[in-house]
Amino acid sequence: MGMFTSINIAATGMAAERLRSDVISDNIANASTTRTQDGGVFRKSTVVFRPVEDSNPTWNSPFVPAALDNGPGKGVKVAEIVKDTTQGRLVYDPTHPDAIKSGPNAGYVEYPNVNIVNEMVDLISASRAYETNATVIDGAKDMFTAALQIAK
Repeated sequence: MGMFTSINIAATGMAAERLRSDVISDNIANASTTRTQDGGVFRKSTVVFRPVEDSNPTWNSPFVPAALDNGPGKGVKVAEIVKDTTQGRLVYDPTHPDAIKSGPNAGYVEYPNVNIVNEMVDLISASRAYETNATVIDGAKDMFTAALQIAK
């Protein structure tokens, strides 16, 4: 393991959590958007993370748990951003320009499937994960500084 591996791993986490925060913020900002540029109601987006694959694991230890046979990970990446296709809440308002014109739901307006409380909890989670990765970087920096002081 190189000297900056822990910093690189934490940096991938920070980048992923930053994107997650941006997507959550977009969800919150559009919680009342009944018509998008593509037409239709806004749909909540969710970020999917995947581990960064290491095709050449170079670090092995007898103390690594069996689940980590290839050594520690290389970080995280955003695999995709998925739209949630579940139906949003329906509110009866026949005067709304986006009200459903015909059928059993005539007069109802479909609002986005965004739950503000859940989005705020996810935003706090993303913020804490970002802070944790920043703490890892600070800790690694402190260890490197201490190692350099010892080497003097």
